[in-house]
Amino acid sequence: MLQEYKTVKQQASDEIVIKKSRFIGHVKPVVTEEEAIAFIETIKKEHWSATHNCSAYVVGERDQFQKQSDDGEPSGTAGKPILEVIKNQGLKNVVVVVTRYFGGIMLGAGGLIRAYTDGAVAGLAAAKPIRQVLHREVRIAIDYTWHGKVDNELRGREVLTGPTEFTDKVTVLALPLAAEAERFAAWMTDLTQGQAQIELGEVKYVEHPVE
Repeated sequence: MLQEYKTVKQQASDEIVIKKSRFIGHVKPVVTEEEAIAFIETIKKEHWSATHNCSAYVVGERDQFQKQSDDGEPSGTAGKPILEVIKNQGLKNVVVVVTRYFGGIMLGAGGLIRAYTDGAVAGLAAAKPIRQVLHREVRIAIDYTWHGKVDNELRGREVLTGPTEFTDKVTVLALPLAAEAERFAAWMTDLTQGQAQIELGEVKYVEHPVE
């Protein structure tokens, strides 16, 4: 699994108007090529009366699934510009469809490229680019006397945490970076003088803002 990758937070859309033509950028985060294809088909059905529904997607850890479609626009004027926007922004696991409702004024090849580029950019901005960063759950069971110290140390190091359970012991759920989880566990053992019961849990992606 990748330690980190950039994608979008949510499905969203935004619209721009260029020389009376409407360009609507639709964006969705996906994890499989099948999801990307299904989203494209959904937009085509929703906007069946549009002049064109041009699309592109990049999916996979190594960006191994990439596809673009001009959907009837002149070759290279729609799908390729959309794909280039995705790649230039460093995004993966994302699909973009730019719907065009023709406004009666021809844009020419250069104008189309700019319009589909701008439509994709608008849609991606609405979908809010984020970083997905790989973390690992670490459960720390400690006596109540250790809770204050452990809590302060976690805050000081800005370690992500989840819900804390209070039973006969205090169980803190920490979420260090996956690559640092074992070192984190060793540090926690030293911090509590070996009195913490530490369990390494699942690895999962956590959303972070784009810096």
